Amino acid sequence: MAFALFFTNFSTFLGKPGLYLEDLYVQPAHRGTGLGKALLHHLGALAVARGCGRFEWSVLDWNENAIRFYESMGATVMPDWRICRLAGSALQAYARD
Repeated sequence: MAFALFFTNFSTFLGKPGLYLEDLYVQPAHRGTGLGKALLHHLGALAVARGCGRFEWSVLDWNENAIRFYESMGATVMPDWRICRLAGSALQAYARD
């Protein structure tokens, strides 16, 4: 029906661990039932219980429905941050240098 893939990271800015949500998926037939919201709430509570300084995830800039949903939860969409990625042939070339 649904899953949330997450891991612990560490913030050198805060000097505390963090929780990073890599992927959240709810099957289409179960969307709108509150399942995704329940998963996010559970992870937020887990972050607090673990003493995390923050709970973070990424959202694509064109996904306006998700952005509105996240903002309605109180999340801040960080406009000044960009994801940097090396993948595929670029990663292979970089590893050879």
